[in-house]
Amino acid sequence: MNRKTGKIRFYEFLIFILISFAVICLCVSVGSVAIPLKDTVRAIFSAITGAKEEGLAYPIIVSRRLPRVICVALTGASLSLAGAAMQGLLKNPLADGSTLGVSSGASLGAVIAIAFGISFPSLPFAGTMVMAVVFAFLSLLLILGLAYKLDCSFSTNTIVLIGVIFSMFVSSAMSIIITFSADKLQSITFWTMGSLQNASYKNSLILLGAFIVCGGILFSRARELNAFAIGEDNARHIGVNVRRTKLVILISVSVLIGVCVSIGGTIGFVGLVTPHMVRMLVGPNHGRLLPASAFGGAVFLCLADLVARILLNPLELPIGVVTSIVGAVVFIFIFYRSRKGGR
Repeated sequence: MNRKTGKIRFYEFLIFILISFAVICLCVSVGSVAIPLKDTVRAIFSAITGAKEEGLAYPIIVSRRLPRVICVALTGASLSLAGAAMQGLLKNPLADGSTLGVSSGASLGAVIAIAFGISFPSLPFAGTMVMAVVFAFLSLLLILGLAYKLDCSFSTNTIVLIGVIFSMFVSSAMSIIITFSADKLQSITFWTMGSLQNASYKNSLILLGAFIVCGGILFSRARELNAFAIGEDNARHIGVNVRRTKLVILISVSVLIGVCVSIGGTIGFVGLVTPHMVRMLVGPNHGRLLPASAFGGAVFLCLADLVARILLNPLELPIGVVTSIVGAVVFIFIFYRSRKGGR
């Protein structure tokens, strides 16, 4: 791939779409009941076109597996896109919702909503989502504010350290809440490990709406993120409104993370792992990196969900367990490289 161009070319975009579709078909086919790939593809196209389909495979695919895989793909795309935007904005290779504590903040908001039954009469699900989004944004502001007070240079070590401390604090707060909500212990515990087992088409529409709106905003800010990668002073010199751009990007990232957490629970390290893997292929230009990260995140999380489903079949691992194992290894590698490069 030519890294010099500012945007992904059409044929590259087509390759990403084909790879994503192939992975989605694979994930829908494989499970406790194996379904031939050709039957899966036919069932998916039948569902898209509205054509009638007979057989036992069709209801399994359309009613159970397809909505789950769609939600997994959209969640992976959203988290990866948010991670790539945060890394560019903060010039921090370790920036991610999970490492900075934003996901933990969103989880705290969602747990409060679940434990105390916060909801809206016409939209029961919206209470969890609103709380997750609000707490994600407030957590991000708090962490960055503390980091600035302690270290005006926004060094990697300072931000990550504050994120870790904040995550520990949030974990303690959630433990206290769970103690007083014993009747909802099982649902909260499974949710905090991350799972899209009961995902529905309604959830996928919510995720798609958040991705279109917030993702569209982030895609449109690729030029500004390229300027931030060189430095804030450089961004100001070329006419970027630094304060407004930061606020818009932070709000968009917080909404994406909050919506994903409210639906799938805490799924860590997707926004850390995928952008680094994709950056090796397409380069650091955000005009190419952001869309490639979205596709890469969708593929990565779909494969992680597949491993979670089949590794201990018939038991199913929470998807957050799989991503955390992979992410922990990559986190150590990236941290080691950043420390070594700083010497």
